[in-house]
Amino acid sequence: MIFNSVTFLLFFTLVTTFYWTLPSKPRMWFLFIASLIFYGFWKWEYLAVILLSAATDYWVARKLDDTPTERGKQRQRWLALSLTVNLGLLMYFKYLLFFTENFNVLFETLGSATRFPYWNIVLPFGISFYTFETISYTIDVYRGHLKAEREFIHYGLFVAFFPKLVAGPIQRASELINQLKVRPAFDKEFIQLGLNRMLQGLFLKVVLADNLSPIVDEGFAVDPILLSGIDVLTLSFLFGFQIYFDFSAYSHIALGAALVLGIQIPENFNYPYIASSLRDFWKRWHISLSSWIRDYLYLPLNGVKVTQSSGSGGIGDSLENQPTAQRRNLALFATWAIMGFWHGANWTFILWGLYHATFIFLERKLKPLKQQIPIFAHPMFTWPLVLGISMMSWIPFRAETLQDTFIMYGRFLNPATLIGMNLRENSYLVAASLMLLFTGAWATSSRILPKLRNSTVWGPFRIAQYALMVTLVLVFLRPINQFIYFQF
Repeated sequence: MIFNSVTFLLFFTLVTTFYWTLPSKPRMWFLFIASLIFYGFWKWEYLAVILLSAATDYWVARKLDDTPTERGKQRQRWLALSLTVNLGLLMYFKYLLFFTENFNVLFETLGSATRFPYWNIVLPFGISFYTFETISYTIDVYRGHLKAEREFIHYGLFVAFFPKLVAGPIQRASELINQLKVRPAFDKEFIQLGLNRMLQGLFLKVVLADNLSPIVDEGFAVDPILLSGIDVLTLSFLFGFQIYFDFSAYSHIALGAALVLGIQIPENFNYPYIASSLRDFWKRWHISLSSWIRDYLYLPLNGVKVTQSSGSGGIGDSLENQPTAQRRNLALFATWAIMGFWHGANWTFILWGLYHATFIFLERKLKPLKQQIPIFAHPMFTWPLVLGISMMSWIPFRAETLQDTFIMYGRFLNPATLIGMNLRENSYLVAASLMLLFTGAWATSSRILPKLRNSTVWGPFRIAQYALMVTLVLVFLRPINQFIYFQF
């Protein structure tokens, strides 16, 4: 079941109606079962995977809570069990085919007759997201940041809560479980705000992202050797906006659906393409993932003891008790390689991660220059640079192979192939229009809307806005178009 479908709208209407009429305990069980139905609507067999992951961490966390801290080795074994089960499931479903293919290529190159068999494995929706959630829960209990939840329904609902189940935001148990335990008082303002966010998400998905999709697909289907540097830059902007509209649409709908149920989920996007540094970009893009990676991977790799595991922040954050520069750099590149691999079982995603690591590394090295020459730190200088770097990072993310990626970068970097227009005629106009639309939306939301809210035209303006958005959503609704991050 996907958000941009009539089936989901009917499902959500029924769930909301019953949810607000039930008392606390039955309400939680109802929401848990509804969440399993939501997930099982795609493939009911894979409910066993998510339930196994949830049950393992529920049990392990209780064992960790019951084991005194002085018995460190035993606590480490419980944590290792959780990591083994969760990462084992993730490795099997998401990465087994990748390793099989690469080992077979290696054996063939070495002249060996050894071959691993290929298994037909379907990747469960959302496994990357709920795996990170269950792992963070167990680690938080192990670190002493959180007490283990004693009732399975509370923890099970945290893992399976359907608005954020398939593509996030990646939640921390401390953010959600306490909200799920308390029956919120019905407030029509929650309903209004939630439906507003859901409508915004549907608009971003079916009107913007889905209409960009064929243009992007057609552009990346062109033989990369025929593209010019301008074509490559245009494609990077087109896909950059497609994936932003698509993924932020999911987050909007997830936040809105949760809000209708009286639950608040943290924001996952904050106008990332107006960032003036890469560190700032990763405080604005997929905020829940970048903060998770920081707390559970980057900081531990730096040897930093994490004393608090919540809040947003990029991987490039400054560190207390600074490790050596060499360790910091190794942690940076290792973290980004893993982050890229988390997105997909393909060398192109690892390259995407290392691309970001390289530019964050360079940004650190150039920091003294910015301090010495203020113009280099001015947003009018840094914003276009960061925007271009961010957009060009989407080439390996979208390209089919490493070879295509390197060819496209080569076409962009070669002065002899920089000029030329070989894409569909309107591709360049669409890319430029989207940039104007995005910056205009940011300026409107931050500067114009606050003033407009206090004027007499606010009411008619909102009615006209909702009417237009609803009309366009109904016109362009295509339930076959899944969200891009479902594949991760």
